[in-house]
Amino acid sequence: MATTRPDGRPHLAPLWFVYVDDRIWIGTGDGSVRVANLRSNDQAALSLEDGDTPIAAEGTIAIHEQDRPEAVVAAFAEKYGWDITAATDDDLAGRVVLLEFRPQRWLFGIDLPTVPVMSEPEPTETSLFTGAPVHDLFNCMYDLFPSVAMRPATTPYTFPEGRPFVLPATHDFLGDTHDTARFLDKSDTAALLVLQHGEIRHEHYALTGGRDVQWISWSVAKSFVSALVGIAVSEGHIDSIDDPIDRYTPGLTGTAYHGVRIEDVLQMSSGARWIEDYSDPSSDVHRLGAVARGEATLDEFMAGMVRELEPATLCRYNSADTQALGMLLVGATGRPITEYMTDKLVEPLGMEKPSHWLTDTVGREQAYGGLTMTARDFAKIGELYRRGGEWHGTQVVPRKWVDQSLRFDRPHLEPGKTMIGSQVLPTGYGYQWWLYPGEHGDYSAIGIYNQHVYVDPPSGAVIVKLSANRRYGMSHLEEDNKSGQTYTLFRAIVDALG
Repeated sequence: MATTRPDGRPHLAPLWFVYVDDRIWIGTGDGSVRVANLRSNDQAALSLEDGDTPIAAEGTIAIHEQDRPEAVVAAFAEKYGWDITAATDDDLAGRVVLLEFRPQRWLFGIDLPTVPVMSEPEPTETSLFTGAPVHDLFNCMYDLFPSVAMRPATTPYTFPEGRPFVLPATHDFLGDTHDTARFLDKSDTAALLVLQHGEIRHEHYALTGGRDVQWISWSVAKSFVSALVGIAVSEGHIDSIDDPIDRYTPGLTGTAYHGVRIEDVLQMSSGARWIEDYSDPSSDVHRLGAVARGEATLDEFMAGMVRELEPATLCRYNSADTQALGMLLVGATGRPITEYMTDKLVEPLGMEKPSHWLTDTVGREQAYGGLTMTARDFAKIGELYRRGGEWHGTQVVPRKWVDQSLRFDRPHLEPGKTMIGSQVLPTGYGYQWWLYPGEHGDYSAIGIYNQHVYVDPPSGAVIVKLSANRRYGMSHLEEDNKSGQTYTLFRAIVDALG
């Protein structure tokens, strides 16, 4: 968003900042956020005592929502009312301009010809894969970024309360006994919900979680997209999953997905070039994240996908594959994902609370991971699949689709053959569901930072864990990502349920 100063020189980047307690929150037009620890007596400050009286300022700039962490400003405005304070020092010298936040809310900032060179920023609540706490972010993503709301169901369904269940005090992992409460705390668990045979046996919230809190799904959303594809097939919008995906979405013609069967995309076996390495800032998944900052649209990003392997030869986890499925849904049904999902999942499953789907700057849903819901509403996708796609007398998702989704029917999909980045995984893969080896037939929808909707059919258990594990993605090590121990905890819970 380049602008021009009165003297004719270009503004290379707008910059705003908010003074909160002993910190200066600084946001730049590229969507990044930096924090400088500055004491109030180091600053010269300007204050607006009456927010209803805008102060005229030359060169007023309106910043799009996606260019700033809205929740930070909203929290500041709520805490301090209309007394919004801006501060400057020698390093941030510039003329004061007025930035519009929302109607009748005003934020002072400064407009600089260049972004000042700063020392290495501290991690902030909006930094991912840095080791910084993120629980203050994951509960309000739909406020921070463009999103589309989905209303609750006309007839909400509330899970009945079952006999109270106490979590096992300890669980064993890699030969050691671990304290369960400590592990939940260490993995920054915001919600833990345990259902058995459709009844709530245990419910616990911490940090910024809560029964009415919409938590970000990350890749748990992929399993919702898979269900919607199955419904679209049953309704005749998609003739066959043997069809090439670009038959329904011309935007993928000439890309890595040209001529690729829909089923291969469902099974993360498209052959598209992709590295999903959260610890590598240059990896493809981080490039995809740049879309959230408004650097490109999702369709523009997908148009640049290139082929690396023959389809159906390697299951390599690829968030772009799910975005392609999102494009398939829109092309086949002629409706946005949120609209189709409201009719086909939100209403029949009786979702109790509002939910959102994060979008790019032109309203395209982030199919690969942008769903926000409460823990109880997330649990309904797990309970739906546990019931074979049937929901209290209505077949919401075809039973055949559910069965197909939960099996690895080709060698490259089997446990020990699937990959994420350069890592070989011990789990198999179905239609956007992770499948565990062994006799239990258990499976999960899984998202980064330890989001889980886990299903164990023999026990009738569905477990939802919503988390903000600050160490996630810092390395490939279990001690950071805690994926293996999370599964071990689920098995301990299942065993204790009886």
